[in-house]
Amino acid sequence: MSARQIILDTETTGIDPEAGHNIIEIGCVEMVRRKLTGNTWHKYLKPDREVEAEAIEVHGITNEFLADKPKFAELGAEFIEFVRGAELIIHNAAFDIGFLDTELARNGFAERMEQICTVTDTLALARKKYPGQRNSLDALCRRYGIDNSHRELHGALLDSEILADVYLALTGGQTTLQLGQSGQGDDSGDEPIRRVNAAGLTLRVLRASAEELAEHDAFLDLLDKKSDGAVWRRMETEGQEA
Repeated sequence: MSARQIILDTETTGIDPEAGHNIIEIGCVEMVRRKLTGNTWHKYLKPDREVEAEAIEVHGITNEFLADKPKFAELGAEFIEFVRGAELIIHNAAFDIGFLDTELARNGFAERMEQICTVTDTLALARKKYPGQRNSLDALCRRYGIDNSHRELHGALLDSEILADVYLALTGGQTTLQLGQSGQGDDSGDEPIRRVNAAGLTLRVLRASAEELAEHDAFLDLLDKKSDGAVWRRMETEGQEA
């Protein structure tokens, strides 16, 4: 797994690249060792065909807005350079990868996405972790308490930013802690453990009062009556016999 991850989303003119539909927006958010770097790649693209009305209802990107935008052929090399060698994090990856591979082929690029980077599908991860439940991006936001109230329409960059939070929650936050021989953090990017110097450190010890000890004994008496004997009592007796 690459230390560099790119959370990616696309918006398109329709749902089927084989029917000639195009990518009209690509949004990428960079994360290195599970920390967002603030580095993004976000472009709108002029398609070879009109955006379907149903698609505009989803993402709000109109044909008029895209009229002066560059085509995929003009920005394909820049996109490849940005994602090369990274692990792509995509929700329902088959959709986006299918479109990206079609655009690469259509515009004369020799490589396909699997040759450029690896891909992790968060939809597949969510279905494995929550089988039989709704695992859309919105559903996962609700499940993990991630605020997506500003997501009135789909947008590639916004969805990538939201997916970054979902991915970290879905995969359990920090997954590894690597320590060097000295006990300090290595250069993996994890925060080093800071050791406390115990020299001269005085710890305050609070001892139970006589009243608290009596209440504790009364509770052990109750456990003795309701069970085969309180474990604490047996341990105390065994310690005295030893």
